[in-house]
Amino acid sequence: MARTVWDSSVGKKTVMAVSGLIMLLYLVAHMIGNLKIFFGPGEFNHYAHWLRTVGEPFMHYEWTLWLIRVVLVVAVVAHAVSAYQLSRRGIKARPGKYVHKKARTSYATRTMRWGGIILGLFIVWHILDLTTGTVHSGGFQEGRPYQNVVDTFSTWYGNVLYIVAMLAVGLHVRHGFWSAAQTLGAGSRTRDRALKTVADVLALLLTAGFIAVPVGVMTGVVN
Repeated sequence: MARTVWDSSVGKKTVMAVSGLIMLLYLVAHMIGNLKIFFGPGEFNHYAHWLRTVGEPFMHYEWTLWLIRVVLVVAVVAHAVSAYQLSRRGIKARPGKYVHKKARTSYATRTMRWGGIILGLFIVWHILDLTTGTVHSGGFQEGRPYQNVVDTFSTWYGNVLYIVAMLAVGLHVRHGFWSAAQTLGAGSRTRDRALKTVADVLALLLTAGFIAVPVGVMTGVVN
């Protein structure tokens, strides 16, 4: 039954919707955590340490964090694979060009594919920069995330990469949230306006919340 569901277009869209909502919940929590940087290094570094001790003593050190990471990796892979397969299926279904031009779609809709690629590449860079320290500038300091964040956003390329990626996040969330609602049956003619409003507000808040951090470093509010 699972294979039958996965092989269907509806099944793949459902996987995309559920995995997308999981990532959206993570983004909201991650943004709120990031904003703690405005309360100083002590508060931010303590928050980063707390993430590794969640669930103790029942859960061992970092077990909860690794569980979250595994769930996120599964969600990202499932989202990307289902998106790719649906795209290929759509191309095969219409090998020829349309006789009449399709109605103009929104900018977010037309850039969902490229936005997904940008975000995938950004995730790799973000992990190598602030988690492993492999590509970090200024000397990565284990256990001192506040200082590492300031180092990253003290470089022009760190700011550019992050801000471009966060703009892509906003566009992705704006279209993806509404699409997920339609796929999971929450959408209707009477609720469409409300769902689009929620999608717009979520996209705006997430984009502004994430971009606030590099802007804070650039302006000296965070130093």
